[in-house]
Formats: sequence, C-alpha cells, structure tokens
Amino acid sequence: MGRASALSETFPALKEDYLHQPDLEALRPAFSTHKPRILILYGSLREVSYSRLLAHEARRLLERLGCDVRVFDPKGLPLPDESAATHPKVMELRALSEWSEGQVWVSPERHGAMTGVMKSQIDWIPLAVGSVRPTQGRTLALMQVSGGSQSFNALGQMRILGRWMRMITIPNQSSVAKAYQEFDADGRMKASSYYDRVVDVCEEMVKFTILTRDASSYLTDRYSERVEDAAKLEQRVSLKSI
Repeated sequence: MGRASALSETFPALKEDYLHQPDLEALRPAFSTHKPRILILYGSLREVSYSRLLAHEARRLLERLGCDVRVFDPKGLPLPDESAATHPKVMELRALSEWSEGQVWVSPERHGAMTGVMKSQIDWIPLAVGSVRPTQGRTLALMQVSGGSQSFNALGQMRILGRWMRMITIPNQSSVAKAYQEFDADGRMKASSYYDRVVDVCEEMVKFTILTRDASSYLTDRYSERVEDAAKLEQRVSLKSI
C-alpha cells in the first residue's frame, strides 16, 4: 500500500472531533522561573534509617541544584483505611503532593519488596480528588537502600506504582547496597560510585521537571478522557431537558 493511499484511509471507530494533532506551541511553552517544587518520601520509621539519610542527601543535592524541597516525615501516618482522610498527617501528605511538581521516593528493600511504610504513603495519595489528579504529570525519581547486596526489587515495584499514578518516572534510578557502609557518623553519604549515581538521578530529576512541568496539562491530555467527558456532558444536558 502506498503512502498516499495509507494517509487517505478512514477510521470508522475514531471520533475525529476529539483527536488532537501534536501542538508544538503547547510542547514548548515559556519556562516558569520559580524553583522546581520537589517532595521526597522515604519508607522507614527506624531511629537509624538509611532511607531517611538518603532522602536528606537527595534533598541537599536538589537544593544545591536550585529546587524547593520538602521531605515528608511518615511518623504518625495511619495505615490506609485506618483513619479518615481528614487525619492531619494524611492532609499534610496530600497537600504536599498537590504542591509538588516532582517527587522522589526512597524505600528500603525488605523481604524483596518496598516497605509497608512506603506503600502506605503512596496509597494515601488518591488518583483523583474531584477533577484534580494529585500526581498526574509530575516527575518521579526512585531510590532504594539495601542491607545486603545490590537489588532492584523495590525500584521495580515503585516504578509500576509511578506509572499507575500517571507520573513521568525518569529513566535513571539509584540502588545503594550495604547502606550501613555508605554513610559516615554525621549521616552524610560517603564518596563512592553509589553517591555519584545519586547525583546523576538528582540532576536528571531536575532536568525532566523543568522540561515537563509547564507542558504537564498538554502531556496528560487524553483522547479517551475527552470522549468520556463529552459523553457525560451530553448526558447532563439531556437530563436537564427532561
């Protein structure tokens, strides 16, 4: 089949009125000048928590790279469904998620998986609140710490969740093995290839956030949702006319 005939084909199932062509102006808006807003979550309540130490190491790096960074303390956050969404810690977490333009998730790996503390925080952030999607279009960077040899299980699980939350998960990630060896007495990360990788992730996070935050509404605009919204509007108009 030639190119001309292929371009002239019709698509019976396609609702042409709701199909948008690529918009270069929307993809290249003027860059915002405020500092990128980054939220960091970590997945441990231990007094000596290497995921918390790594979270704050990432905070320092991101601040050095010009970001406005908040670190959420999960202590006191109830289990999902244990309390109402009006619980102060839940409200704090959700407000920070809405404030953020990007997030960093840092979890220990326990029994080959992310921790329950990490999962609980993610589960408390809803996919939608009315017409607002608290995570859609935000960038996401992933890091994990392990007590033994290097592993990527927690990273893989968090990457799946990031996709489910409709976040732009950056390609780079960090897995710090034998984390107890990688921090000094002051809680600062020692120079190593692991540290270099953490810097890589933070740099990439900032780049992706700056590139996508102003185009987020365009990047997350979906044909299927436009069709669904139009159908709902038509139904409301029809009901009002009865």
